[in-house]
Amino acid sequence: MNILQALPLFVATALAEIVGCYLPYLVLREQRTPWLLLPAAASLALFAWLLTLHPTAAGRVYAAYGGIYIAVALLWLWRVEGVRPTATDLLGAALCLAGAAVIVLGARR
Repeated sequence: MNILQALPLFVATALAEIVGCYLPYLVLREQRTPWLLLPAAASLALFAWLLTLHPTAAGRVYAAYGGIYIAVALLWLWRVEGVRPTATDLLGAALCLAGAAVIVLGARR
């Protein structure tokens, strides 16, 4: 799997994790219906399954995924929560994505 094939999988994995964590946040912090915990659990199960689809060692996947997760989380902050990321948010995400790229592109096995 090349990087262009892996990127959508990383993004889908990040979205599944964010949704799975955001819904309980709404229940606990915003007093939303506890029924949101059911799709949250399903989303976290999807997240775990998506992690198994990545073709390299789990530790390397988790390390590279971290950079993608941070970038997707900032997009979530902006698009879902309505908070515009700051310049330092974007710089931090860029540094994390650069680190993820080093891990993915430098992987030999």
